[in-house]
Amino acid sequence: MKDSRLQVRSLVVALVLLVFASMGARAQETAGNFLANLHEFRINNYMAMDAYYRFSASGDTETLNEIVAAINGANDAMNAVIESTSGILTEEQIESLNQEFDSFKDLMRSNVNDVRKTGYPDLRLVSDMANQALTMNDIATELYSISQESTQTGNNPRVEAARSASVMMAQMMAKYSARSNSSVYQTFQGAETEKPLDEQAREFDQLLAVVTRGDNEDAVEETIQNVSSKWEFIRGSYINFNDRNVSFIIDRYSKGIIEGLSTTIELLQNKA
Repeated sequence: MKDSRLQVRSLVVALVLLVFASMGARAQETAGNFLANLHEFRINNYMAMDAYYRFSASGDTETLNEIVAAINGANDAMNAVIESTSGILTEEQIESLNQEFDSFKDLMRSNVNDVRKTGYPDLRLVSDMANQALTMNDIATELYSISQESTQTGNNPRVEAARSASVMMAQMMAKYSARSNSSVYQTFQGAETEKPLDEQAREFDQLLAVVTRGDNEDAVEETIQNVSSKWEFIRGSYINFNDRNVSFIIDRYSKGIIEGLSTTIELLQNKA
């Protein structure tokens, strides 16, 4: 009888431990998804800006579709952040970002409509959008840092370096896209504190070095090598940004780097 009670008690303890372990795993997964959604939010907004600058020069439907896709991607990520039950950020913090995003979407819509109607951008309105994008992304970066420091999230240095590199590449790509169109170039930076492209490129070097460091499985090694090769091809264009280069090649390779880093993040997380 005593043995039977002991067996039941052991079974109950085991079940309780299993429940707690399951809850902890779900909490960790939820926290990880929260960071991933904030990351995707930042990336997609820079992608939208990059596409807009190209659209302002061409007015073509394919580039317009890129703007729509990027805004939709940012919108999906923002909704996921709002609906998250992780409790990492307060409702007020999330709502402040959402309000800035709503303002950015309104300005993007107005700027796109201007180009469609007149064939060229309204520089004052573009400047307003650039400043709004800067404000919004500063808040998103601050909230990402707060979330990253939360005790509820685990930090993989290589994953975080890859995310930082992705955001920097997206920002550089948008800035380069603005530079390639002289009519909107001066409206991009939005603040004197913006780092020049050559300085950002050297910071990207450092981030990529962190991503590369460590034991890599074949798939990770191949993906990182692919990213490094693409970066080597366009690095000089970002360092010597005043030289005239073929902008669509810079844009294509930059997107390839962002995609490669996204794959790297996924592979590193699956490996953990």
